[in-house]
Amino acid sequence: MEPKAPDETAPEAPPGWQWEELAVGAAAAGRRADVWLAARFPHYSRSAVARHFRIGRIQGVDRPVKASTVLKEGERLRFCRPELVSDRPAPPLPAVLHEDDRLIAFDKPAGLLVHPAGGTFVWSLVALARLARPGLALHLVHRLDRDTSGVVVMAKDPEANRILKDAFRFQHIHKVYWALCRGAPAWSTLLVDAPIGDDTRSAVRVRMGVVPDGQPARTRFFVLARWRDLCLVAAHPRTGRTHQIRVHAEHIGHPLLGDRIYGQPDEVFLHLLDHGEDAWTRAKIGFSRQALHAREMSLPHPDGGSVRIVAPLPADLAAVLRAGGRVR
Repeated sequence: MEPKAPDETAPEAPPGWQWEELAVGAAAAGRRADVWLAARFPHYSRSAVARHFRIGRIQGVDRPVKASTVLKEGERLRFCRPELVSDRPAPPLPAVLHEDDRLIAFDKPAGLLVHPAGGTFVWSLVALARLARPGLALHLVHRLDRDTSGVVVMAKDPEANRILKDAFRFQHIHKVYWALCRGAPAWSTLLVDAPIGDDTRSAVRVRMGVVPDGQPARTRFFVLARWRDLCLVAAHPRTGRTHQIRVHAEHIGHPLLGDRIYGQPDEVFLHLLDHGEDAWTRAKIGFSRQALHAREMSLPHPDGGSVRIVAPLPADLAAVLRAGGRVR
C-alpha cells in the first residue's frame, strides 16, 4: 500500500498527543526510515515504528514515506506520539532578538536543546517558546546543537514556515558563526572546500569527517583576533552539512576550543559517555562547551525583503576575549 501524499501542515493531534518534526541529517541519509527511527527512539521497536507508519502517526513532510523508504539528507518526517510532561518548572524564555507578524528569533543559550529528543521530557527552546506564545502554532525552521549558542528562528504560520525552510534548503540564507579555535593561523582568510560524510574510521558513531565521497561542503573562515595559542574566527558556511564548521576547523588544524568530538581522540568522547565529565576530560577539552556561537543570520522575509538578526556574544566567550585569549 502506497503512503498518502504528504501535507506541509500536520493534522491536529489527539488529546494528550503531539506532532514532532524530525530532520534527516547526513548521518541518517541512506538508512531505512524504520531503522533510523528505532535507533533514535530506543523504546520503539522496528515493528512498532512500522505500525505507526501504517496508521499515519509517522508521515513524510516533503514526500510520501513508509517504513522501508531510504531516507535523504535534509528531508523531514513528523511523528505523532504521547506528550511528554515535566514536573520541573520552566526556565526563563531566552531573549527575543527579533519578532514580527510572521517570525520570531531567539538568542539560544548553550546547553538548551532546540527541540526535545528521546523519550523523557527536557525543556527545549520550542517548548519554552510555545509556552510563552500560547496562541501561536510556532514552527522550528532550523536547528543548532545543544552546546552552540546564538540565533534560532521560528515561523508563526505554515506558509512562513514553508518559505523559510525552502530558503534554508536552497541556501538563500547568509549565516555567520563566531568560534574560538585552537592555534594562531598565519592566514587572515581561508576558504575550505572539502566534502563531508560519515567518518567510518572513528568509533564515535556521530562523528563526521572530510571524506572523498562525502557531500560537497564549503566554509570561509576569517580571523578576527589571534593570541599565542587561540584565535577568534568568523565562519561563513556556504553549505549546511552536519557539524560542518567543527569538521572543517579540525581539517585545517584549528579545532574548536571545548569540542568533545573533533580535535580529540575518540577516547575522550567515549570516556564522557561512560563516566561523565571528570578532571581528565576537562583538561582535554579545555572549555565548558564547544566555543561556537551563531552570531548573525540574514534571511528572506515571508512578506518580501530581508531581515538581519544578530545575537550578542555570550558571557563565556566574551570573558575569553576580555582576558586576551586566556581561558580560566
